[in-house]
Amino acid sequence: MKHANKKNYEFFIAKRYLKTKRKGLFAIITTIIAITGVAVGVAALLTTLAVMSGFQNDIRSKVIGAQSHILLFGQMSEKKYKNYQKEIEQLKKVSATAPNIYGQAILNYNQNSIGVVIRGMDTKQEKNINNLHKSLLAGSFSNKKNDTPWVVLGEELAFNMGIDIDDNIILISPKSMSSGAGVIPKMKKFRVSGLIKTGYYEFDNSMAYMSLKDSADFMGIPNQITGIAIKLHNLDDAQEVKNQIREIVGNYYVIRTFEQLNSTLYAALKLEKVVMFIILSLIILVASLNIASNLILLGTEKLKDIGILRAMGAKPKNIKKIFLYEGFLIATTGIFSGIALGFLLCFIIDKTNIISLPGDIYYITKVPIKIGLTDLLYVVFGSYALCFLAALYPAIRASKVEAVDAIRYG
Repeated sequence: MKHANKKNYEFFIAKRYLKTKRKGLFAIITTIIAITGVAVGVAALLTTLAVMSGFQNDIRSKVIGAQSHILLFGQMSEKKYKNYQKEIEQLKKVSATAPNIYGQAILNYNQNSIGVVIRGMDTKQEKNINNLHKSLLAGSFSNKKNDTPWVVLGEELAFNMGIDIDDNIILISPKSMSSGAGVIPKMKKFRVSGLIKTGYYEFDNSMAYMSLKDSADFMGIPNQITGIAIKLHNLDDAQEVKNQIREIVGNYYVIRTFEQLNSTLYAALKLEKVVMFIILSLIILVASLNIASNLILLGTEKLKDIGILRAMGAKPKNIKKIFLYEGFLIATTGIFSGIALGFLLCFIIDKTNIISLPGDIYYITKVPIKIGLTDLLYVVFGSYALCFLAALYPAIRASKVEAVDAIRYG
């Protein structure tokens, strides 16, 4: 076919086929269904990924707001940890550090007991690490009323145990102490000075915060700590800074980034997102099969045209291109209509309270939305790939038609 001087005539023909009236109502309906199916699938996939990314981002901000970016574990003396703090804070990508004491205990109140995680901290230094001080619902990280050591409990923990501010609780340490009656568990009375709500259930249901000194005395490690919390200027530098800290402290201590500390949670969120992506991609796959059936019908309708094109010199690859372009145009119309619909749905969900959530379960009242560029690209290229595969068979089928047969039976 002597059209070498005309660039991409295959695309021109494909566009004309899409715009011209098709024979029969069924052919028109299949085209509409193909476009609508792809659009709905893309919109559903984009909206779902945006919601899941929103939840993931929200949970991540809550976890980081109550933790540090990096945590150095290991029992060390006051002199040693202060030297380590000084060296670590000299790293360019480190924003601040704070000493911590982590331990376990049994909380006893009104003859009810529950296991808790003790977190001792220097309240002044801790403000530079996370947002715990902003998460206080009531009370304070201090004890101004009496000499009883203070403790701040997670709101969910306090609610489940029926504890309120100014109540006295008993904490029982796993470390025993000797007495005239033999070896007994170490017990100490604390006054609840405040309640905290981080928005992350695992923390709010298990954490008991107290001063560094009181936690050291309670755990039986006076003038010592069990960890150093580290905050970075940029969260993405966590692994690099972890390696730098390893050079400072050696191999004796355990170092964990925030992702490693919450690896199970992040793995579950990622797996859930992948599973939803696969399930919703099946909707697009089913819709793309409509593209295949539409192109097969088109091949039957335009059989005579194919014969004429072949007689004029068009090669099988040119015929194949025409049908692939036709599939591409249908896919493009459906995909970008779906993206527009998806953005509209995300906007409505984000700006209105059309989907409300129970705050006592999710700690948020509306669905969080975050449309990531990576997710958008996955949706676009994934949809194009599925539609291309669907269009491939009809295109190959049409390209194998001989000119004489096509003109005779077209």
